[in-house]
Amino acid sequence: MLTLQNGSSRDCDGVSRRSFLQVGALAGLGVSLPTWLASQRAAASTAGRDDVNCILIWTRGGTSHHDTFDPKPDAPVSVRGEFDVIDTALPGIKFTEICPNMAKEAKRFALLRGWNPRNGSHGTADQWVMSGRRFNQAVGYPTYGSVASYYHGFKTSMPPFIQLGTQVDRRFGGGTAGILGQEFNPFEIDADPSKDKFTVRDITPPSGISMERVDRRRKMLAVVDQLQRKAELQPTAFRAVDEHYETALNMITAPETKQAFEIEKEDDALRDAYGRHRFGQSCLMARRLIESGVRFVTVTDGGWDTHQNNFKSLKSSRIPPVDQALPQLLIDLEQRGMLDSTLVCWLTDFGRTPNVNSASGRDHWATAGFAIMAGAGVPAGTVLGATDEQGGTVSRDEYWSDDIATTIYMKLGIPHDLIARAPDGRPVRLIEGKPIREWM
Repeated sequence: MLTLQNGSSRDCDGVSRRSFLQVGALAGLGVSLPTWLASQRAAASTAGRDDVNCILIWTRGGTSHHDTFDPKPDAPVSVRGEFDVIDTALPGIKFTEICPNMAKEAKRFALLRGWNPRNGSHGTADQWVMSGRRFNQAVGYPTYGSVASYYHGFKTSMPPFIQLGTQVDRRFGGGTAGILGQEFNPFEIDADPSKDKFTVRDITPPSGISMERVDRRRKMLAVVDQLQRKAELQPTAFRAVDEHYETALNMITAPETKQAFEIEKEDDALRDAYGRHRFGQSCLMARRLIESGVRFVTVTDGGWDTHQNNFKSLKSSRIPPVDQALPQLLIDLEQRGMLDSTLVCWLTDFGRTPNVNSASGRDHWATAGFAIMAGAGVPAGTVLGATDEQGGTVSRDEYWSDDIATTIYMKLGIPHDLIARAPDGRPVRLIEGKPIREWM
């Protein structure tokens, strides 16, 4: 059993790092980021494997399994819905017609049709599915990226855990570090990488602020600090502050930081292949971040709670960007020799009801759904599990969110018996599921 001691005693619900660093002011260069770095350096462990990274696709709201990867063409129209089915690259396996690229590239990923989410509520879904632990009011279980950051620590000057977009329900601590402390929360980027003049708040200097100007401000701050040192005899504290000022500035000025966010330097044809939309460019940005030393990237996408106009929404706006970008991400990672060391996952809240409701929508469904994984040794071109004739319950090879979590952690080289310490000193086991043996 492996136990890691948490060095933080702060609660973190609802806290993000969007205001991580204010480059345009001296106070910003010396407060938020250095404080976070101090805690991060003190608490992070670098033991264990650190060669496998992860990109998690999170479609917030609950993506319908019936209308994507587990269609029921022989069921009544009230169940099968409006979409026809198409063949995939896997003999005998069919997807719906709105997923042509995923069907064509089905040999690149593994599909789990046997996922039982055991939950049909928003908020608790974000907490449970993104941590593998059922919501507990007394214990804030951390999300995958936070655990990876906590266990493996920094690889380069880049934050170990970055979240693209803000489409995570935080009401119950979903997508956050929980008991590990706010220093392990994701560094959130809400800017749209598909927009012209894409910049990242707290990392990219504001317009008119060059790196030379940042350097001048650093020198000015050093003068102010020197004057204060003469008045206050706290050499140990000053040395610590200096170290984290320097680390913060290193992050801003590090070549990998600048390069990671220069998405405009990608070949136009590749950007077109991902799709010139927010989701597509976020997937491309996720690949760039992994290349630059980020260990875990969560790409979030909202609008999947299709109680009304399910079919119109999926066909016209929700599925096309994912169907374009996710296969391209897998192709890109493979061509760059990165797929063996990058786990790619697509997870969502839960499934949706077998029966179409009166508003041409599907409601929440707590006993069946899908999950997708690729890379890091996951056997590509496989379909695991099955649901009954109406897609309501798992009929074969059932796995839970706890098992998905265990599989992710084991792929990332994180022990299945990892114990963390809550702020009050209690030992908390972070993982309690079993691995998906067919994917190991």
